Amino acid sequence: MNIHEYQGKEILAQNGVAVPKGIVAFTVPEAIQAAEMLGGNSWVVKAQIHAGGRGKAGGVKVAKTKEEVSKYAESILGSTLITHQTGPEGKKVKRLLVEEGCQIIKEYYIGIVVDRATSRIVLMGSEEGGTEIEEIAEKQPEKIFKEVIDPILGLTPFQARRLAFSIRIPNKQINKAVPFMIGLYEVFVEKDCSIAEINPLVLTEGGEILALDAKLNFDSNALYRHKDVVAYRDFEEEDTKEIEASKYDLSYISLNGTIGCMVNGAGLAMATMDIIKHYGGEPANFLDVGGGATPQKVTEAFKIILSDQHVKGIFVNIFGGIMKCDIIAEGIVEAAKQVSLEVPLVVRLEGTNVDLGKKILLESKMDIITAESMADGAQKIVSLVQRKGEEK
Repeated sequence: MNIHEYQGKEILAQNGVAVPKGIVAFTVPEAIQAAEMLGGNSWVVKAQIHAGGRGKAGGVKVAKTKEEVSKYAESILGSTLITHQTGPEGKKVKRLLVEEGCQIIKEYYIGIVVDRATSRIVLMGSEEGGTEIEEIAEKQPEKIFKEVIDPILGLTPFQARRLAFSIRIPNKQINKAVPFMIGLYEVFVEKDCSIAEINPLVLTEGGEILALDAKLNFDSNALYRHKDVVAYRDFEEEDTKEIEASKYDLSYISLNGTIGCMVNGAGLAMATMDIIKHYGGEPANFLDVGGGATPQKVTEAFKIILSDQHVKGIFVNIFGGIMKCDIIAEGIVEAAKQVSLEVPLVVRLEGTNVDLGKKILLESKMDIITAESMADGAQKIVSLVQRKGEEK
């Protein structure tokens, strides 16, 4: 789950991590009022969307007067920002963060992630703040420093100090940088984050170490432990199909293709998308129904897939273990009846009760095409979708 920058900064501030003072605004008058409440002689007006690259897209402006705050707020609110993370459709800006200005001496990068290879949390840092970490990794990998954190000891002060020295934070500010990093790590662990990224971390003229930006993502599987985090969820920033899928405990991610996929198991879902692309098709979604799907759950999954107007065909690829093939077959038949299926449907079943599942599909007398293997199913659905496109 993603949250906005200002929400992430609220969480950080509550845990002793230094952030600039800021106020969220939903209208131009609120933005002006926020500037007045903050005081000072400069403010930063920031678009709040669930995407990075806002500055390059014109979503971050520095105002020297209240009139400029008003002008920038009016131009940003209601506009559609297109960044490398939003896709070509962009995201509409519905809220702003008005923040106190600060005199920046140097920008740094600090991030915490889970390294899947070592199953450890890793603290990363770079003296090249303000740019994408992927760009730094590609062009200047020697400028990224890492500290692998022991799960028993946690982030130790000497590790934070070593990283601060490595990214050339001045000696006078080391004692401010260390508690900053430790506080960020504590937020990461306590809130079950999947990523905590501060880009940039800044050194100000007053000698402060501040999180000028904050990106916190959370493990959705752990949200039941964090009602305070769930309260930050902004449904307007999420795909409506993904919201609907979450109601039925379906793992769904919308993509840009034309072939809807319904699979059980994340690994099999990834392989299914790969093999569709291998045979010349494009997956329209990632959808994992999980190991305990019911006919109702399968029916809802079909409805969600078909709510995407770009879907021209559906490939169901199920390997029955805990998930029984006859249950899936019942759900497929029921779904096809309820949604008045008008696109090609290819089903590949394998595993527990596979013969019974195939019998249910056959006896349904519906236009359902069965496949003997994953490759066979992928070839069939790609061919059918392509043929349908040529007919139009």
